[in-house]
Amino acid sequence: MNDLVTDVKSLELETLKNLKSSKALNTLRAYKADFRDFALFCQQNALNSMPSEPKVITLYLTHLSKSSKFSTLKRRLASISVIHKLNGHYLDVKHPIITENLLGIRRVKGSYQKAKKPILINDLKLIIKAINEEKNSKQRLRNKSLLLIGFAGGFRRSELVSIMHEDVDFVSEGVKIFVKRSKTDQSGEGMTKGIPYFSNPEFCPVKNLKKYIEQEQIKSGKIFDMTDKNVALIIKKYSSLAGLDQNKYSGHSLRSGFATSTAELGAEERSIMAMTGHKTTQMVRRYIKEANLFKNNALNKIKL
Repeated sequence: MNDLVTDVKSLELETLKNLKSSKALNTLRAYKADFRDFALFCQQNALNSMPSEPKVITLYLTHLSKSSKFSTLKRRLASISVIHKLNGHYLDVKHPIITENLLGIRRVKGSYQKAKKPILINDLKLIIKAINEEKNSKQRLRNKSLLLIGFAGGFRRSELVSIMHEDVDFVSEGVKIFVKRSKTDQSGEGMTKGIPYFSNPEFCPVKNLKKYIEQEQIKSGKIFDMTDKNVALIIKKYSSLAGLDQNKYSGHSLRSGFATSTAELGAEERSIMAMTGHKTTQMVRRYIKEANLFKNNALNKIKL
């Protein structure tokens, strides 16, 4: 009997370990950060955060709705649920008191979320020209390579800073970059992105990356030794120097810029998804819709 109890306990521990391993490291960090805010709310109001209950969750969501977007509420709810699972607790996030409260909040506040702007081709050119004015030659080539590769590969910023030397393979057509794991690839199957040479060497991601690796004599480890937050800061810095409004751009602007720009130029849905790694068409179709706002505009038929 004691052996059976020991086995069950070890299985529980192993199961929790598996649950943690199923999530990308950055995703886990985000869940924990969200849960800390919930735990603080519970502490301030003498409520239990772990394990919690639907009534407490709905009070927190109502509190949060006064200063946050509806998308933030949904993300926090998902985070609280995951952290409960990782601690061996079940939380009924589909309980009527939660779902109906969210429905009411959405009707009052709305669920529209204005996204940050994509970095389109003309924006990218302005930003690269601003980087070319950088006096520090090491930073100039690194930042130029970072943004050009990030745009051309439709990378998430977490993927971009995780590129290792062994993941990069220069071939006659361009460069192949292996992405070991991403947000939509939790099983770690990985995918390879192929980036061809561009005709203009100033904006060619392949030539700039190759030059950067050779200049810095990178033989192993990370290609871009920085955090994903640094990517966003670099984008904001040089977009501002390029005369753009830095507040309208984020670390995601390279990825959305790739998808929107290629859609604008007529790339097919599946070819965009093959590069970005999107598993569903929903987000890609949103980029295509954005790209076609003026291309297929009915007002183009009016001649004044």
